[in-house]
Amino acid sequence: MLNIALPKGRLGAAVHRLFEAAGYGCGEIEADNRKLVFENPVNDVRCFLVKPSDVAVFVERGAADIGAVGKDILIENSPDVYELLDLKLGKCRMAVAAKSDFREDTGRPLRVATKFVHIANDYYASRNRDVEITKLSGSVELAPILGISDVIVDIVETGATLRENDLKVLTEFMEISARLIANKTSFKFKQNVIQDIARKISAQIS
Repeated sequence: MLNIALPKGRLGAAVHRLFEAAGYGCGEIEADNRKLVFENPVNDVRCFLVKPSDVAVFVERGAADIGAVGKDILIENSPDVYELLDLKLGKCRMAVAAKSDFREDTGRPLRVATKFVHIANDYYASRNRDVEITKLSGSVELAPILGISDVIVDIVETGATLRENDLKVLTEFMEISARLIANKTSFKFKQNVIQDIARKISAQIS
């Protein structure tokens, strides 16, 4: 049986529709219930729903053979998995944002709040900018408002949350979308079925 890790929420539903179109779906997953594991004995697959940031962990550890995860998580955490395909879903950008009246003081380290410490470090290292990074798990937009940071590094989709909190995007520096990933051992022993899924999903992507 092929184990597929899907992110909870709208992205997971959209990804599952790709799997279903490829002939590897678990129809019951669309039902309104609280189940996390779904099996389809007809096509010999098991789908399970996990927190988006945990998909790569389940795949890397071998609990799942394949999964769908954001490119931001792959770059931030560098899991030991194969990246097979850009699913062209969940498109957004990694951006630097600040209060609308922000003026940078280049004479001191820039204070940055973010969930994405490695991405932020790499970005500012590429610009030879000294930074002091504060890691936050949520409500990153509050950091500049409450004076914890000068700027934030975060994912931007529409920018509505930033605008509602009187923040502005200073720069966008990374395109992000969902990627199909595979466990390296699974890919070795289930290569035919995994490649078949990737090929059929690719045919569904415009």
